[in-house]
Amino acid sequence: MNSDILSGLNPAQLKAVTHQGTPLLVLAGAGSGKTRVLTHRAAYFVDQKLATSDQILLLTFTNKAAQEMKDRMGKLLPTTTMTLWAGTFHSFACRLLRLHGSHIHLDPNFTIYDTDDQENLLRTVLTDMNLSSQEFKPSSVLYFIEAAKNSYLSPDALETQMGAFWESMAIKIYRQYQKKMAEYQALDFNDLLVKSIDLLNNFPQVLDQVQDKYRFILVDEYQDTNQIQYLLTKLLAGKYRQITAVGDASQSIYGWRGADYRNLNSFTQDFPEATVINLEQNYRSTQTILEAANAIISQNHSHPVLKLFTEKKSAVKIKLFEADSEVSEADYISQKIQDLHQNYHFEYKDIAVLYRMNAQSRAIEESFLRYNIPYVLIGGLRFYERAEIKDLIAMLRVAANPGDLLSVGRVQKALGKTRYRLFNEHLENLNLKKMTSLKIMETLVVNSHYLDKFNPQDEDDLRRLENIKELKSVATTYPELTGFLENIALVQQEYSLQEKNKKKESKTGVRLMTLHSSKGLEFEAVFLVGLEEGILPHARSMIEENELEEERRLCYVGITRAKEILHLTYASHRLFFGRSSLGQASRFIFDIPQDLIEADSPLEITKNYRRPNSDLIYDPDIY
Repeated sequence: MNSDILSGLNPAQLKAVTHQGTPLLVLAGAGSGKTRVLTHRAAYFVDQKLATSDQILLLTFTNKAAQEMKDRMGKLLPTTTMTLWAGTFHSFACRLLRLHGSHIHLDPNFTIYDTDDQENLLRTVLTDMNLSSQEFKPSSVLYFIEAAKNSYLSPDALETQMGAFWESMAIKIYRQYQKKMAEYQALDFNDLLVKSIDLLNNFPQVLDQVQDKYRFILVDEYQDTNQIQYLLTKLLAGKYRQITAVGDASQSIYGWRGADYRNLNSFTQDFPEATVINLEQNYRSTQTILEAANAIISQNHSHPVLKLFTEKKSAVKIKLFEADSEVSEADYISQKIQDLHQNYHFEYKDIAVLYRMNAQSRAIEESFLRYNIPYVLIGGLRFYERAEIKDLIAMLRVAANPGDLLSVGRVQKALGKTRYRLFNEHLENLNLKKMTSLKIMETLVVNSHYLDKFNPQDEDDLRRLENIKELKSVATTYPELTGFLENIALVQQEYSLQEKNKKKESKTGVRLMTLHSSKGLEFEAVFLVGLEEGILPHARSMIEENELEEERRLCYVGITRAKEILHLTYASHRLFFGRSSLGQASRFIFDIPQDLIEADSPLEITKNYRRPNSDLIYDPDIY
């Protein structure tokens, strides 16, 4: 017996690693060592000769996570990684179809289409069907098709569901799209899973062969599986029933892309003989931080909630700061980070600022630039480097200076011929001297039909629309067009200076990211910002209880990223999406026992010189 495999495991982890016989569901709380349990369990199977390494299938959601598991296995049993298969659902499905796809008339050299390829193909389909891409935007139709495939619904299955005109036409487009894909011997990423299930359902001999090869299935982040991924794991494990699923419903935050935490409940229904083990000891955060997280997530009632505990004690309370604006909120964050770095010797890279929406990064970025704090955006671009922001800035530069041919070229590319003509016609009729930069921006965006490019139902497009709305805040701050463009140029110059140190910053800078991007990460100090009704929880999520519960899980994920220090901030007034409004503290703050929190103040008062005085309004619908 390799002693490293079981050493250092707590009783619950040990039970999970050594469990034999029945399917196993491990409910693993944040920071409870789930990756360790999965890899040690796989190593235990091999070490105890319960399985050979090539009989083990480790499924996860990212190549990075799969590689980490292989690396850990390699340290425990150096000879196993040559034959162990660890990868994403899509990479496994791709491998399966390359080997056995001929049964469903699939060429082993099939092409995999990315999003651009899919949209281009949809434009061809729309042309063939004499349909307008204005009415049936490729991005919107693609969103519809992906949602159908995630639920394993074919065009035939959808036709049994009565829908409105647009939906009924979208089903016909979906059917033609699939015909073209078959003709071109191409698959999209969702097809990889759909076709794999088709193959295994319709050819029992292939299913039998695959089940015999991979007798032990281990699945990470089970709460993030969608319907089709769940079906695939259920099929693979159907014969030998040696499946281990690890997940935590409280960390299910990807509902918008089809993830369904209820798959954890379905697991025990489909495998009624399953053993369930809870991992509740946390090795990351202090007890104070965990009690705050537990208090928030315990308000959810639709899924199992683990009660995390730790042996890590600390007298440090959670800091709560009420800012009078988004500017003072950002400057408070900058000051506190400087204090942590200079006086308490925290590395910048061990500090994270987490926010609900990408658009919130703008005020924080500008403050960091002023305070000379290095930073790196995780999973995103700096605000003024985002494509949609560059498009709008180019429009405004053309308005200010029609001779700027570089900006003219960008606008032409962004709008296309028809929209560019409308843009020019509208611009010629404007009296720019009598208009504010905000009015100029709004009228050019609306009358050029630039926003038609985006589908508000698509999460990525929604983020782009939020960024565009946030640019209105800058325009509100700088009502003269020349001043607006000058300010942006100065910020971009600061970007350029930091760009020269980009390699250094990527290793040393403060991490800025959305709450969604923070999952799976941990930091010594965390600033969770914008804790206001309408932001967190997001305004779109405050009507449906299940959506509100997902917002609560998102807050829980953010809090449990912190190891030692946690700051929560909100603003009583906020200029956001170009509108000033009164802010109301998030309900999640009031869920936290008050003895865990202490009010905090900035180290110095900074004047909000970046915003002219304006009448504030209470507008709960601005988001």
